[in-house]
Amino acid sequence: MELTANFIIGMVICAIVSYLVGGTNGAIIFSKLVYHQDIRDYGSKNPGFTNFKRVYGNGIISWIVMIFDIAKTALCVFLTSLIFEKVLGADYSQFGAAFSGLFCMIGHCLPVWYKFRGGKAFMAGFATTWFVNWRMALIAMGIFLLILFICWYMSIASCIASLACPVTLFILGNSEIGYNHISVWILCLVSALLVIVRHYPNFIKLKNHTESKFSLRK
Repeated sequence: MELTANFIIGMVICAIVSYLVGGTNGAIIFSKLVYHQDIRDYGSKNPGFTNFKRVYGNGIISWIVMIFDIAKTALCVFLTSLIFEKVLGADYSQFGAAFSGLFCMIGHCLPVWYKFRGGKAFMAGFATTWFVNWRMALIAMGIFLLILFICWYMSIASCIASLACPVTLFILGNSEIGYNHISVWILCLVSALLVIVRHYPNFIKLKNHTESKFSLRK
């Protein structure tokens, strides 16, 4: 991967745009818009789908929050992947998706829009995986659903599914069905670690037996 001046400039622009788009938070936006509150003051104080659902119930607004956080990342990652492919070649499409996705996740975790008080980026990471490698995404989704419906802890399911992504990609290897450059795998690993680190407070709650379980019901 040749690091020319134009390529570096393109990466910087991509990182900034992805970070800013990723920083828009559905839970914060809709808690203020619909309920005139800040979700970060309620429940676990995490501005994410799970806490929003626990605080405001299983209504349509909660699921809109989830769709919003997935869609914002998917749109940004898709466009970045497409631009990298058209400008630099097909081999750069996967890298563009992984790179944009990571910065969308960072933006979601540390948003400049909300004084750097953001979420845990699992939904953003979930959206990214489908544009990096659909096989990896499918396996990770299967693992996530299996773990979630066994233990009903969203934090455990999210972290294990996130870690499954770089592991799966490593097994698929540097091939047509895996990754086309080691940098893609590194970006996936960093993204997974970001999700796990952001769930540190949940690990403390699990240890103290105070972590809330996920429920499909209200």
